[in-house]
Amino acid sequence: MCEQIAHLMKTVYVGFNDTHLTEKLREQHHLPVCRESVRRVRRQLGLPSQRARRAPRARRRRAPEEARGALIQIDGSPFAWLEDRGPSGSLLGAVDDATTEILALTFRPAEDVHGYMTLFRDVFTRHGLPLAVYGDRLNILVRNDPHWSLEEQLAGTQFPTHIGRLLQELGVGYIAAHSPQAKGRIERLWETLQDRLVSELRLRRIATVEMAQAYLPTFIADYNRRFGKPPAAATAVWRRPPRDLPLLLGCRYHRRVAHDNTVQVGPRWIQLRGRRSYAGQRLEVRELLDGRLLALHAGVICGATPAPGPSFTLKPRRAPSADRPRPRARAARRLPHRLPRLAANTHTGTRPLPTHPWVAANDRSVRLRELKTGRTFSRRSKG
Repeated sequence: MCEQIAHLMKTVYVGFNDTHLTEKLREQHHLPVCRESVRRVRRQLGLPSQRARRAPRARRRRAPEEARGALIQIDGSPFAWLEDRGPSGSLLGAVDDATTEILALTFRPAEDVHGYMTLFRDVFTRHGLPLAVYGDRLNILVRNDPHWSLEEQLAGTQFPTHIGRLLQELGVGYIAAHSPQAKGRIERLWETLQDRLVSELRLRRIATVEMAQAYLPTFIADYNRRFGKPPAAATAVWRRPPRDLPLLLGCRYHRRVAHDNTVQVGPRWIQLRGRRSYAGQRLEVRELLDGRLLALHAGVICGATPAPGPSFTLKPRRAPSADRPRPRARAARRLPHRLPRLAANTHTGTRPLPTHPWVAANDRSVRLRELKTGRTFSRRSKG
């Protein structure tokens, strides 16, 4: 049996940790072995351990919530999930704080608004609305800049991000962690997934993100069956999501209607319905997660544009705070066309005044000639 275990360890289950390999030997090959036996065989083969065991550190443990849905933890982990078989990316996930069960997982090229909107959609539609969300201080989740506008100072709080506004409208609180250890349950999940999930994807020879995403529901069900624990309270506190949840999952902007009764967001535009003209009015425009573009007036949809295609990615085109009306800047005082004179006027418009410098100089020359010759000269005299 030891030779069979050693052969499987070096061929089929390369890179599996001792506990994971023990489970596979019991379930797939029906070998009655324990983890210590697998560890002994591995050490005889001279293979290193997949994860070094560290001495436990003394920390204050936060008691988990008692009921399902009271608190969920979200995070993203960039990693080579497909190893060298496919592209690397980030895995976004959500776990229940009371049971440590995985609620949703999704692959994305990086942590972005589209990925977290997709994650929240999966959690809200499959389980419901939680009371609070525990996450990090990523700038797409919570404002982490030091800038405060005058309106924000008067309100006593910074205006939220696109995702923060979604959570506020749904009545879901957001708790921003100050360190990774504060949300240790989901941080420990990444250690497990970077070991188990990577091994399972390698075992099934999955090499594309689409195939890996299709396998995630099977992996989540198996993980929750193995590692999920019952909550302290039997009654869950999930809340039912609103019927218009798809209309809330997206980014919102305010745009002024053009004279042809259209509004534009980036390269996309909406032709408003009906015979009424909205020219000059400011409407709310929503770019939804599914790619649709909606225009609303007083909460009523007055125009829509279909999704551009399945490859659409939701990206914020501007921050929510940019839609607030700005105070109109005072126009600079225009200078007069003619600058004011700093000296006395020397010309009447038709002929110079007697105080003109040229006239005064001519008068002095005439007087000097009169004194020298004893004769009187006229100004117009050519002598």
